[in-house]
Amino acid sequence: MKEELKLRIYGAPVLREKSTPVEKFDEDLKETIKRMAELMYKVKGLGLAANQVGIPKRFFIMDIKQREGTPELEVYINPEILNAEGYTEYEEGCLSIPGYYAKVERYAKLYIRAYDLEGKPFEKELTGLHAIAFQHEYDHIEGILFIDRISPLKKELFKRWWKKREKELVGK
Repeated sequence: MKEELKLRIYGAPVLREKSTPVEKFDEDLKETIKRMAELMYKVKGLGLAANQVGIPKRFFIMDIKQREGTPELEVYINPEILNAEGYTEYEEGCLSIPGYYAKVERYAKLYIRAYDLEGKPFEKELTGLHAIAFQHEYDHIEGILFIDRISPLKKELFKRWWKKREKELVGK
């Protein structure tokens, strides 16, 4: 049995690394994604990027339909944003910063390209929560966290909040 994947919490260096492209679409990749999905569903996340479990590779998973009771896992390997339009704001949270939420401005509509588990390219148009979640996870593989996208004042408040919670969260 493989070792359980562990969620990396704010402060872990891997969360700030720009991830490298996936080159091998093999059984190891499929198994890793399966284990990531198990973890994401267990902790009730909408998405999970590879570096959040300590793997600095360019892939992530999402499932925005699970909250409606109709899970539909989406896999994005070596994703790219081809075009973006409009703006929207949404209160985001992050599995790597448990308990903290802040409004973040994101693109309202995206046109993306990525690869599936078999290494086949696909393109999609994403809107609404789909587009927001994609951008959040895409930021992860770029080494960016949602708190990097909030105002300086809110960042200062976050830092104070984090100092109070860090020992209890990182000690887990």
